[in-house]
Amino acid sequence: MNYPYRTPGDPGRGRFAPSPTSALHLGNLRTALAAWLLARRSGRGFVVRIEDLDQARVAAAGDIAGRQLADLEALGLDWDPPVIRQSQRLEIYAEMISRLDSYPCFCTRREIAAASQAPDGNPQSGEGDWQPYPGTCRDLTAAERTARSSSRPPALRLRTTVDSCAVTDLARGRQRGRVDDVVLRRNDGTPAYNLAVVVDDGLQGVDQVVRARDLWPSAPRQAVIAGLLGMPVPGYAHTGLVTGPAGRRLAKSARTPGSLGSAGLAELAEAGIGVPQLRRLLCRSLGLPEVDRLDELLAPDPRIDLALTPPDPAAAQTPLDAGPLAGPQGWWSDTELHADH
Repeated sequence: MNYPYRTPGDPGRGRFAPSPTSALHLGNLRTALAAWLLARRSGRGFVVRIEDLDQARVAAAGDIAGRQLADLEALGLDWDPPVIRQSQRLEIYAEMISRLDSYPCFCTRREIAAASQAPDGNPQSGEGDWQPYPGTCRDLTAAERTARSSSRPPALRLRTTVDSCAVTDLARGRQRGRVDDVVLRRNDGTPAYNLAVVVDDGLQGVDQVVRARDLWPSAPRQAVIAGLLGMPVPGYAHTGLVTGPAGRRLAKSARTPGSLGSAGLAELAEAGIGVPQLRRLLCRSLGLPEVDRLDELLAPDPRIDLALTPPDPAAAQTPLDAGPLAGPQGWWSDTELHADH
């Protein structure tokens, strides 16, 4: 099978990979701007990928993907073609899954939650509410698998040989997080997110992954998959989380009460908030000069370089922590945005 995105000698790429299930809100747009700027100012390419594997939710949302691309373009972000859609790459994912040592898993989420032990459900553990798979179906006999398959189609899990992996974040340094037998294919036959994102990043030459810090705990598992597939592990830059008034998280599917923080560009425009104002708001939240055009941020300017440079992280390897970072404000910092104020 031919993989056109694996091109030797290229400078690497950054990416923005939205799920087309709702309009891009302020948090999404802030992350997109940070990803674009970190890539372009470092001489990397920049790609946009549509992560549309959840076809039921995508179908219910309508043509959100087209709206998302239009919003990015209106903001002033450009990208290198093509825009790939995960739903058109199922054969590639299937081939990659076939290269990995895996086993069928018949467990429900409720069963996994019941079998998993604290502190995995403790947000202060640094890994949010992630609960590692306890290996219930790892060593089932053939007869047991046959019996269980009569009542529930299985997911497919990676048979890992490690329980942790170290990964590097531009603002957090080298951190080690836990790894379990991650799902490769869901029980409805859909390739799992952790598999698809690794494959796409590898084949597109993405070596810089900029995304929100709540996804940091998944990086060790993704790094293990990349290594097993012979793909390089990207460097990460996890942005801070964006909240609305009183620290409320921006909803992906509904407007945050009292704010337009979760609204898309069309709703913001209806409320009298145009793209120029939005552009200035996003730049200000990242500690950047408030420009009229985003390409002005690509000009040589030590102020911009300084604004994009996080404080030196600790040199020693530390346990993975997805919590907020202290220190000066930047793309790595949590922020509260009020588009309607």
